This record gives sequence, C-alpha cells and structure tokens, in this order.
Amino acid sequence: MPTIHANDLEIAYDVVGSGPPLVLLHGASTTGRAMFAGQLPALAEAFEVYLPDARGHGATRWDAADGFEAAWLVDDLEGFVDALGLETPHLAGYSMGAMTALGFAARAPGRVRTLIAAGITTAREPRASVGLRLMDPARILRDDPAWAAEMDRTIDRAQGPGAWRRLLPAIAADIAVQPLLTPAELRAITAPTLIACGDHDPLVPVGQAWELSRQVRRGSLFVAPDSGHDVLTRRPALALEAMRGFYRSTEAIAVARADRPSEVRP
Repeated sequence: MPTIHANDLEIAYDVVGSGPPLVLLHGASTTGRAMFAGQLPALAEAFEVYLPDARGHGATRWDAADGFEAAWLVDDLEGFVDALGLETPHLAGYSMGAMTALGFAARAPGRVRTLIAAGITTAREPRASVGLRLMDPARILRDDPAWAAEMDRTIDRAQGPGAWRRLLPAIAADIAVQPLLTPAELRAITAPTLIACGDHDPLVPVGQAWELSRQVRRGSLFVAPDSGHDVLTRRPALALEAMRGFYRSTEAIAVARADRPSEVRP
C-alpha cells in the first residue's frame, strides 16, 4: 500500500480504477476497502478511486493517546488531496468519513465536484450518547468479541497492541465536544450532495438526515429500507444504485465544477 506525506502524517491509501478522481472516506474502526466493498468494483469502472486510511486506522499510524479530533481529519484530507494534486475530486464518506467530507466541502466549496455523506448528521444527539455506548471497549469485548477480534487484526496489527481500545473512546469523546457545522457553513456547500441513511439508524434519525439534505444548497436524500447505521453494507446493491443514479443525474454539473473550480458559485 502506498503512502504520501500530508499534514505531518504518512497517509496510507489504495487507488484503483480510472476516470475522474473520487475519494472514499471510511468510518470509525474500519478501512475504505472494507467499508465500500459492495460498491468499489463498480465505482472503479467509472472513477479513479482513492481510499485513504484515516489517522489511527489501517496503515496510517497515529496513537489516539495523543488526541483525536474531527477537525484534524479535515486537515488530513486537505493535505492528502493537495499532496496528490487532486484539485476537484468527488467526495463520498460514511459516518466519521462523511463528517470529514462535509467539513472539507464547507471549508473549500469550489474544490468538491459532488458529495455523498452517508450515516451522518450534524446534530449532537443521538450521535454522542449512542456512540459513547457502542464504542465502549468493555462492552465490545463482552458483547461483540467478533468485532474486537476484527479490530485486533485491522487496527492493532498496524498500530500496535491496544490501539483500538484507545482509538474508539477517543472518537466517542470527540463526538461529544466537536464543533458542529453551522447552518451558514452547510449552506456554503455548493456541490450536488446526496445524504444517505438507514431507516432504523440509531445514530442518524431519518428526520435529521432529511434536515441536513435541505440545509445544503443542492441536497437530495436516500433512505435505505431495513437498514441501521450500516447503510452501505446492509443493502450494498441498493446503495450502489443510489450512488450511480446520483452520479448520472449530476454529471453535467460535476464536469462544469471540474472545469472551472475557481468560478464555482452558489
């Protein structure tokens, strides 16, 4: 797996496919290849897909004992796309990665061709309380040993023993205090945006997802039936079809934004 120096990190990433650049941002405790496994082969037929490992995940080394903040992930993404010369990529993120994508799109609206944000809301609750419970290492070891074993392989193998037990509480603690995007910042997002969630997501109620889709300038909403927070993995084919439909419907706008990033207007 290649790495690139950005924002004082050696960011590990995969790249597959050919076409316009698409950066896929995974959620907490996983990797891009695992998170987007149901969509990646098809997306790679239409895009050059970049899958960076977030700090503390995969092969991007970071010890959460030194802190963990959502704002740092936006800085990391900015450094990553700058280092690779990706002036106006498409962005798609899930959960933690979706918050990163929203933050970057609010910071640099003209640099994003299109945006997909799945499994995220900019409201504090219920994300903070549910996240605190779900990401408690003691609960995971007691009630979900399969997940613990998976993180031993996918996180601790590269990050060192005990890494995920430090990482998950740090992420949960940050959710409780991280600055929330304001209505004005969300309104500044000018890229066509698809907000996606499951109809039974305990972290992202459908009403909050709908509200987010109305706060950005060019928002639409996809709600996956019979799905919780795992909207991309529970119904992978349906999620892929929603993504394909979104990219087809926004192709002309995306081309215009790529050709004239400095001239993009609301």
